[in-house]
Amino acid sequence: MKATLNISSETNNKKHFSETTFMKQFLFSISVLILFSCCSSSEKYTVLTTLSEADTVTCVIEIPAGTNKKIEQNKQTYRFEIDQRDGKDRVIQFLPYPGNYGYIAGTYSDPEKGGDGDALDVLVIAETLPSGTILQTIPLGVLKLIDDGEEDYKILAIPSDPALQTVTAKTFSEFKSNYPQAVEIIQLWFLNYDTEPIKVLGWGDEIEALSEIKKTIVVI
Repeated sequence: MKATLNISSETNNKKHFSETTFMKQFLFSISVLILFSCCSSSEKYTVLTTLSEADTVTCVIEIPAGTNKKIEQNKQTYRFEIDQRDGKDRVIQFLPYPGNYGYIAGTYSDPEKGGDGDALDVLVIAETLPSGTILQTIPLGVLKLIDDGEEDYKILAIPSDPALQTVTAKTFSEFKSNYPQAVEIIQLWFLNYDTEPIKVLGWGDEIEALSEIKKTIVVI
């Protein structure tokens, strides 16, 4: 009888632990949903954190892959609008964007430290994602450029969600090994998509990319 009672007690404890764990996960999911449902479409971009506990990086997509219009998020309204140059829509007179282009949430390239005064740029290699998409990514590398005397670094990343991944790589070395021409294609695109002269300093791996991201995180 004692053995039966002990087994029954252990089963009940496991059931209680399982139910408690489920409730914690459920309540966390609900709190996240409430947070975003309470935010307006603009406010949700102001509450994003840069890094997760797993060192994945939060990105906001401005320009979908395959687009030739220069779309940017308005810093006042947070709406996604086509950039203007000389009173006209800015259209890339070259091949369209080879990936989903945007910025890393919660970062700022400080002009006093050679930055361009914007959030850190990112190119996410994946199928086309709409403007305004928020997703977690894995940084693979960083393309280091100088544009008009300012640092204009581009983080190269892939979605952390395997269902969204179109390339097989977790490091810059793997990316170069599996797709040897891709690095050259991306670099050539950034050198030719605009009429302004751009200088290439080189590439950095995933460690340097993550270090660059951490350096530009805005401390509130």
